[in-house]
Amino acid sequence: MGVDMKRSAMILCGGWDGHEPKLITERFKKFLESENFEVAVEEKLEVCKDKDRFKDLDLFIPVWTMCNEPLGYGFFEPLLEAVGNGMGVAGNHGGMCDAFRNNVEYQFLTGANWVSHPGGDGTKYRINIISKSNPLTDGIEDFDVSSEQYYLHVDPANEVLATTRFPTVRWYHSANGEVDVPQVWTRKWGYGRVFYNALGHHNDVFEIPQAWELMKRGLLWAADSKRIAREKGLSGDDWKTDQKMY
Repeated sequence: MGVDMKRSAMILCGGWDGHEPKLITERFKKFLESENFEVAVEEKLEVCKDKDRFKDLDLFIPVWTMCNEPLGYGFFEPLLEAVGNGMGVAGNHGGMCDAFRNNVEYQFLTGANWVSHPGGDGTKYRINIISKSNPLTDGIEDFDVSSEQYYLHVDPANEVLATTRFPTVRWYHSANGEVDVPQVWTRKWGYGRVFYNALGHHNDVFEIPQAWELMKRGLLWAADSKRIAREKGLSGDDWKTDQKMY
């Protein structure tokens, strides 16, 4: 890929306003444009059914907390197929892993689903970098955050880059003792790369240098899987099956 060749990204912006989706979208859009991406912002879920829109995308970014609409199984099949073909997915906090609570196929793609944030906003906790040799975390040290601490049910196949320790706030889960819950990870979906960062309850969390650096690196890392698939002539058909999956 030539250095002047633009890559393309789509940000799906919407859902619960409390997570400041428009501010997060604008932050991501500004950064990606500085990295020579053409960025489209979509505000309607129907775009996820448009298979043709995904064909040439390098990166898809969901910024859409919650959705209680009965979208039904198969709604995200075009997205799953596009990622399988090499399109990257990257996102943060509830905008990605608390996005579509009724759609298990979407949760399978992202690698987790949100279940709680004991203590709510303003909880003080630490992000522990556990994969210090990974290029995504190289040079980033452990850091403290005051925000929502996300307790997630996580796919064991994820490559975990950072964790946080619970309980910080005493609640029913505290009876289980201390546990480290993943907060930043990567995973594969066919030939596509998936990146998630649980930070970012509000846009200003990304004023923490380490939090924003992790996010920036993750966005670019996920986007690169399309280039690799294209250069190697890889097809998501390699992963398809006629067996029932969900």
